[in-house]
Amino acid sequence: MLFFFVINSAVFNNLIMKNILVCICFGIIMLSCKNEVDQDLVFVTTPAEYAFFLEENPTKSYTAALKEKDFWSRRLGADSTGVGDLGPLAGAYSRLFETNGNIQYLKDAETVYKKAISVASIKIKDGYTRALAKNYISQHRFKEATALLETSFAGVSNKQATQLMLFDCYMEIGFYDKAERVLKKIENLTDYNYLIRISKWSDHKGQLPAAIRYMEKAKNIAESRNSLSLKIWTYTNIADYYGHNGNIKAAYTYYIKTLELQPDNAYAKKGIAWILYSKDYNISETNRILDILMATHQVPEDYLFKAQLARYQDNAVAADNYLKAFFTLANNPLYGSMYNSHKIKALVKSDPEKALALAKQEIKNRATPQTYHLLALTQLATNQKELALVTIENFVDGKITEPMALFHSALVYKANGLQEKVLVLKKALVTSTFELGPIVAAQIAEL
Repeated sequence: MLFFFVINSAVFNNLIMKNILVCICFGIIMLSCKNEVDQDLVFVTTPAEYAFFLEENPTKSYTAALKEKDFWSRRLGADSTGVGDLGPLAGAYSRLFETNGNIQYLKDAETVYKKAISVASIKIKDGYTRALAKNYISQHRFKEATALLETSFAGVSNKQATQLMLFDCYMEIGFYDKAERVLKKIENLTDYNYLIRISKWSDHKGQLPAAIRYMEKAKNIAESRNSLSLKIWTYTNIADYYGHNGNIKAAYTYYIKTLELQPDNAYAKKGIAWILYSKDYNISETNRILDILMATHQVPEDYLFKAQLARYQDNAVAADNYLKAFFTLANNPLYGSMYNSHKIKALVKSDPEKALALAKQEIKNRATPQTYHLLALTQLATNQKELALVTIENFVDGKITEPMALFHSALVYKANGLQEKVLVLKKALVTSTFELGPIVAAQIAEL
């Protein structure tokens, strides 16, 4: 129904102007809100960009590594020591592991490196020792790698190269003072190997922008050398850093650049899959990429990713089946302790006592803030909230900025009624929801 009022023209004009202004202001507010929502919904990924790499021969790198392995095996011969052939053969086994995921290849590389060390002269034994140490690092046998490198460093060795790897080992086992001393000894801002390590150190200290700057410098060096292996390694790592820092578009760009160099790079494809899941919320496309990848490259953690996708879609049966598949693969004795941290997180609800036992074992392997926050999580799950608080306060708080560690710390603080500390961490975690994923993001909102 319409109502008409008789008013003088001045009042009428005044009212019209006020209404127009109100409408304009309301429109601006709504447009602003819409822009904020649209920004959040802007898709990072472009299927047309990565589709080619999914269709490209998914085993090209694996086939090349297999041919390489066969070539050096024939060169070596069944009874020959052939020390010059042992290194390339072990390297081929390592690449087979990287491209296929079969843990047996990594163990085969270990066997060959050990044989090379046993027959090599003192002058070349050092190089094989570092290669074996790298193999141990891949197997998460960090203490063995450290002992091997320290012994080598004390003898006839390439001091610079050995120190670089010692830095890596010290970071993994939590010997941060030693790692920092090594870093100061080898400081050289024009050296690629130094730059990638000062980048890692900066990330450890919570200085992510600095970590990215150093990695950008390393990228420039890799590109100036036109080194395929260095560019691939640098692009995937800088992509991770950008993702952690919230620049998801840059992360995606570097994963694409990696695939342009190596179309069957599994790590880059999983990086894109995570963006599809955690930023674009495109679960069907995430599953499609993982299914294509897992057909030729099977590693236990991929089943955990699939389980997470199933949980996100409230498919408990599928999630449980993927968890079973994870444990079937990860419980292979050849993996040793490689998947302990994954097992802990997977078991903490279904079998907290077993998760606690594994967490204690991990502390023995490497006592770091990364392992202590998992110990605290399992202590909390086994009704030891006070002990969990002691663990967090003594070994985690102020020693790590990793989002999952902060989230687990918040859970422990909440259980102990320390809501002020919870709110501080909750505020810090708001910017890390992409890295943690939608499921944990929802749990953060409920803290």
